Amino acid sequence: MGTQLNIKSEDAYQLASQLSELTGESLTAVVTRALRNALDREQRERDIEAKVSRMLAAGKEIRAHVRGPVTSDHSCLYDENGFPR
Repeated sequence: MGTQLNIKSEDAYQLASQLSELTGESLTAVVTRALRNALDREQRERDIEAKVSRMLAAGKEIRAHVRGPVTSDHSCLYDENGFPR
């Protein structure tokens, strides 16, 4: 027999039982799948946060090496009709 998990929540038991009835899976399979899905979601969320942090750090590093003002005015690249020069 494997390691045991004793959940003392009537609500958790009812939810697991309902899902077990709908899917035809055992309570163990239902709880395992739910926990795996929750863990996957949390890991993806943390991965996104890490990527954003790395991107912001890279942006700060690049900005530290840029001389002069930064602008979004690119009008010098286009003629009076809006076509590229």
